[in-house]
Amino acid sequence: MSRMSHADREKEKMLARVRRIRGQVEAIERAFEAEAESEKIMHLIAGVRGSVSGLMGEVVEHHIRYHLVDAQKFPGALDADAQEALVEIIHTYVKK
Repeated sequence: MSRMSHADREKEKMLARVRRIRGQVEAIERAFEAEAESEKIMHLIAGVRGSVSGLMGEVVEHHIRYHLVDAQKFPGALDADAQEALVEIIHTYVKK
């Protein structure tokens, strides 16, 4: 039985989100092809926009936690409380 690392789980989680977004975009394409009502198309587009925004939030949070602040390279550069505060600010502006 293989064990998935944290990085592998995160990668799979992000890829699953991207695949869902692809499905949403394909639904928009099908709606246009079927000449669906504008209201339905706008609803589908809004869903994609929210999904992409959520993905951006996840990627920014990951970047903050694992790349921007490396405790081994930069001891004390940003403590855990400051890191959490920054992530919360990002969540305020980029819905997950």
